[in-house]
Amino acid sequence: MDFLRKTFRYAFYRFIVGSLRLLLTTAARVRVKNFAPLPNGPFILASNHISHFDPPILSGWIRPKIDWIAMSELFGTNWSHLGFTWLDVIPVRRHGDDRHALREALRRLAIGHVIGVFPEGGIRDGERSILAGAPMQDGAIMLSVHSGAPIVPAAILGSDRLYNKKNWLSWRRTNVYLATGAPIFPDTESKKSVAREKMRQEVSASVIRLKDELIAAYSLSPDDLPHSPQQRMLEP
Repeated sequence: MDFLRKTFRYAFYRFIVGSLRLLLTTAARVRVKNFAPLPNGPFILASNHISHFDPPILSGWIRPKIDWIAMSELFGTNWSHLGFTWLDVIPVRRHGDDRHALREALRRLAIGHVIGVFPEGGIRDGERSILAGAPMQDGAIMLSVHSGAPIVPAAILGSDRLYNKKNWLSWRRTNVYLATGAPIFPDTESKKSVAREKMRQEVSASVIRLKDELIAAYSLSPDDLPHSPQQRMLEP
């Protein structure tokens, strides 16, 4: 029974992610740069977050199945609860210490899953973004230090333009840029508090470096950097 449940959920995940990828390709050209091979085993994907389109883009263009950690409010209706549960999304309370979500994520890492985390805790642009050096939340760092699984940093640019309905016209397809970096492993020789701080600095620097790599590779301008959804909606 457990095998059938896992098989069904994997098929459901691939169907939903594949369908969303097909839909997104009508409005966006997703350009991906992997600066290092992804680990074969479990890892934590940690990305900046600039739009509601980020999870389906990251899931659709990064091959391993990703179990996302998402705010519990998304599970508010019967249908959303069922759908996100089938997609193996892990609900987390945004305010306070959610040990249940932490234990569940650690359990899945232990059996080889990939966990997706947005360490900003929500959609951020400008100085509030980790792309500009804003502080990260501890979730991804704690998962790595406690599990031994590496963090794969990621940077995404351009998905915020999809808030503008004009960019969904077939002749106005917008560019989305996605980069993943080398896995960052926790320091197992130091105290956990020291290891967490060291890893926080390494992940933050790596995400910023990936942003800079994308800017250099595609000659991006400041207008290509994250803007608020409200700003993007008003663009001509």
